[in-house]
Amino acid sequence: QVQLAESGGGLVQAGGSLRLSCAASGGTLSRYVMGWFRQAPGKEREFLADTTWSGGRRYLAKYADSVKGRFTISRDTAKNTVDLQMNSLKPEDTAVYYCAADPNYSKLRLGGPAYWGQGTQVTVSS
Repeated sequence: QVQLAESGGGLVQAGGSLRLSCAASGGTLSRYVMGWFRQAPGKEREFLADTTWSGGRRYLAKYADSVKGRFTISRDTAKNTVDLQMNSLKPEDTAVYYCAADPNYSKLRLGGPAYWGQGTQVTVSS
């Protein structure tokens, strides 16, 4: 059974940076699509970024417009981790951030992946 565990959340001032990490256990996820979502209070869960195997050791990354240019997703297949580097944080980035994984791109991208982490809180103060 695949399990995902996020870490790295916390409180940061606007303009600052945080790096979230998601550690996967229970399987090798090198061929899985992995991604990050977030959910702010009173709002729906929002897709942020994903990383998809594209052959050999190459992975493609895609981003939501709301974070493009500020957030970077990266993957370490040896460690079975996927990170989200978040720069230029804004108060509206405050949310619970979730890691997700699925063998199928559409399932993950549409918010219905097989595996979710428990979430980590990110709070950006103004």
